[in-house]
Amino acid sequence: MSDTARAVPVPLEVNYSGQLAYLSPGSSVWKALSESAYRVIQRVTDIEPEAQTRIGQNRQNVIDLFSGALQYTNLGFFAGSGTSLGAAKGPSMWKLWTSAMCTDATGNQLTELGQEVCTKIRYSERENPNIEHFLSQCDGYLSFSDDPEVAAFVTTVKAQILDLCSGFLFDDGADITAYRYLLQKLARRRVRDPRLKVFTTNYDMCFETAASDLGITVIDGFSYTRSRRFDGRHFSYDVVRREADRQDFVEGVFHLHKLHGSVSWEREGNEVFEVSQPRADRACLIYPAKGKYQQAFLQPHLELLSRFLDFVRQPNTCLITAGFGFNDDHLSEPIFSAIQANPSLKLILTDHRCIEHVHNRGHHGSSPYWGRFADLAARGFDIHFIGGSFADVVDVIPSLRAVSPAEQLAEAVRRVGRAHE
Repeated sequence: MSDTARAVPVPLEVNYSGQLAYLSPGSSVWKALSESAYRVIQRVTDIEPEAQTRIGQNRQNVIDLFSGALQYTNLGFFAGSGTSLGAAKGPSMWKLWTSAMCTDATGNQLTELGQEVCTKIRYSERENPNIEHFLSQCDGYLSFSDDPEVAAFVTTVKAQILDLCSGFLFDDGADITAYRYLLQKLARRRVRDPRLKVFTTNYDMCFETAASDLGITVIDGFSYTRSRRFDGRHFSYDVVRREADRQDFVEGVFHLHKLHGSVSWEREGNEVFEVSQPRADRACLIYPAKGKYQQAFLQPHLELLSRFLDFVRQPNTCLITAGFGFNDDHLSEPIFSAIQANPSLKLILTDHRCIEHVHNRGHHGSSPYWGRFADLAARGFDIHFIGGSFADVVDVIPSLRAVSPAEQLAEAVRRVGRAHE
């Protein structure tokens, strides 16, 4: 067997998706954080009392990990599409493809117009069609060909994407409880610390809706005028409570950076406004296409991306990711570079397929960045992996609050005791 063949990992025999487990830096052993995960990882049906104790210890260790991480001066949460695919029931990439291009949800038959456009632009993927690749080829075709039919079809596809990424929140089955719990836990930072930074590639309004439900103020780069206009200077503004003899920062405020745009943004000339129903041809979105790297250097995406790049280079910074598959090179590469250049950066990478991604190392549909991060973690870099759904991960994050000196002393004694067990 050649070295190349040995380098390709064999697909996992067991389905580890959604199993709550933890992989610490320098370790190759996944530790179960729940009984169901223990049964899958250890391939057993019964759990001995000693194993239950270990599961409890593993879970407490991860809670302690988050507890320490949340005390970092700069705290960021990065949400990918996976956060919306769970209880929120947001659309998957396959859903976007079948809804825009096919006659039914199976994806076996393209619409007549869809087939005609595919022929024109020479898009021939049929076994594993991808809406990203399709839109990318459309963009390339239109850059050299003035074809009104293709241009109109692309606008129609984008309108459907816009509708699918905004309408699911109004369905009866949509549940954004995990978003509310996350903001309740993370946004309660000490007011003297920098505000929580939430970065997301999602177009949907899950974070805005959750914040509204909780009565939390969101600083998203838009003005607080009747016609809300984007201006990056608003990220330097804050909200204070002013009384006769004093003023204090309002608790719970957080910054929201929607790196790929939003279903509520519309471009008008050189400016971007927040509207309730943007037109597809004016919607300010980086649509799911391979050319998104180039689109990221247009405003307001450039402003938001610059703030993200600056954040991961700050000292004493912790970045938690959830539902992000590291398939966007213009975001994955800065994170990968930052962890090597910033010695005080802590990464906690979570995903419902985290175990599979780390194992696959760029094969079987996983991004190669998972293997690169795993290699750095094996060398001692401060990179932690947690497998599990978005809701399960939020569940093990402790509520963020200021810890009293007595509590800090008690926690230190408890950790020393566990270290000597």
